Amino acid sequence: QVQLVESGGGLVQAGGSLRLSCVASGSIFSINAMGWYRQAPGQQRELVAQITSAGGTNYADSAKVRFTISRDNAKNTVYLQMNSLKPEDTAVYYCNAAGVKKYRWDYGMNYWGKGTLVTVSS
Repeated sequence: QVQLVESGGGLVQAGGSLRLSCVASGSIFSINAMGWYRQAPGQQRELVAQITSAGGTNYADSAKVRFTISRDNAKNTVYLQMNSLKPEDTAVYYCNAAGVKKYRWDYGMNYWGKGTLVTVSS
């Protein structure tokens, strides 16, 4: 079984910064892409940023300038550096690992963390 554990959420004032971390553990041969999604109250879950094993990145328009995603493949860890936070960034942030293979010829599966709450006060 593969588990994703997020950390780094919390309460921050508008304009502040937070760094989220997510570690994937378990029987892992490779992970295709790791990313961060968020879900605000009453809203659908949305992509924030994603990074492939080769380092290719994809950002939501709202995150392109202020957030930076990075990844340590050796540690199966993904980070999200969030700067210039705004109240509208308040949400539960979920880590996602896509295309997780337990061995080379595995099909690959997707996994989610339980989420970490980010609250930005005005």
